[in-house]
Amino acid sequence: MSQRQGVDLSYEDGARAVELAREAVESFVQHGQREQPGSMREAFYERTGAFVRLESTRGRGSLRGCAGGYRSGEQLGHVIVDSAIEAASEDSCGSEVTPSELPNLTVSVCAVRNVVLTDDPLADLELGTHGVAIDGSGKGGWLYPTVPVQNNWSAREYLDRTCRKAGLPPTAWQDDDVVVTLFEGQVFREREADGSVEEL
Repeated sequence: MSQRQGVDLSYEDGARAVELAREAVESFVQHGQREQPGSMREAFYERTGAFVRLESTRGRGSLRGCAGGYRSGEQLGHVIVDSAIEAASEDSCGSEVTPSELPNLTVSVCAVRNVVLTDDPLADLELGTHGVAIDGSGKGGWLYPTVPVQNNWSAREYLDRTCRKAGLPPTAWQDDDVVVTLFEGQVFREREADGSVEEL
């Protein structure tokens, strides 16, 4: 069963989404303030989910923070700001992003377009198209659509790793009481810290 939601972002929309996420992170990290989206692009008034990832470019690079949700009753611009702040907070990866880290962070945004509830994730999952969200036993976790392609994972490995991220056993996606949701999204990211933006 598929539920259409979300909006198709132009490249300019996507680049602004990443810029907005970075502004929100910097305002939060440097001043402890929530950035207001300001005059938003038309697409940002759509009510849809979004995710923000922060990655460190130091050393081998690592995930520094991630937050968001595949469903939201809020406007996209506000979801991006709130997700960016949460990704930079200690709630995300255990420690808050510090001002000294900002020059070495790359920001990416995934704007959700379609949500698919599935009873057969292995059959319905399209690698490179779908992100995965797993919910069960009061725990939840998700991974971007681009992650399995970047890591050369099979569909089964992608589902297993999303379960692990949720704090569940790797094969929990096969359990009847675990909900697997697939979501399509557009992903835009900085090529380098505070640099030009590309669509993946």
